Amino acid sequence: MTAFKSGDPTTLNRLYGRQSGHKLRAGQQELVDTLLPALSVPEEGPVTAADLFGYDRPLHFEIGFGSGEHMAFRADMLPDHGFIGCEPFLNGVVGALGHVRDKALGNVRIHMGNALEVLSRIPDGALSFVYLLHPDPWPKARHAKRRMMNKGPVEMIAAKLKPGGEFRFGTDHPVYLRWALMVMNGHPAFDWLASDPKDFLVRPGGWPETRYEAKARRKGHEVWYFRYRRRACETDES
Repeated sequence: MTAFKSGDPTTLNRLYGRQSGHKLRAGQQELVDTLLPALSVPEEGPVTAADLFGYDRPLHFEIGFGSGEHMAFRADMLPDHGFIGCEPFLNGVVGALGHVRDKALGNVRIHMGNALEVLSRIPDGALSFVYLLHPDPWPKARHAKRRMMNKGPVEMIAAKLKPGGEFRFGTDHPVYLRWALMVMNGHPAFDWLASDPKDFLVRPGGWPETRYEAKARRKGHEVWYFRYRRRACETDES
């Protein structure tokens, strides 16, 4: 009997609960009113680096960026690359907008909503990196179809990554760890970039610690880091 249930985030209409938390302060609301419209991914049409940034450049895509620490770090480190971050929660978006403002990042675009809707509009083979860091684990078995690490989203990620592109996944939840390994083990589109345990137990270079990860470590949780390289298309399943 297969471990996977019918349905996954590509077929569900809603994946999350409330989109806002505590009331925004005046300065935060100003970021939403003025900066977010300037950085928002268009609601319709293809999503390309040239359309978003004026010319073609390596393109990164982060699914659920939390407060945006990782995205801001990477964007600051790679100013010639373009970054698209998607986050459904308003307070997380406000955090990312603060990073963009404070670091004067001109290479970030943001979508507040479902990441898969934007991902579906990116041309196949256009992405250099995709990040899925500490997603909601949905630990109950009946909620497994809500996990972003599922067949449908992973197939979409594989399609959008260029050959040699990289998919990075991180979690501190053992249930999600086991589920992700089932999803990714032997996937025909990816090579797991690990030769010994330290490759997934030690944070790789260029992968900053986020607020969420620091909180997990304070609770005594182990954190796992996974890197997968997109194989050339001819090795995919037909």
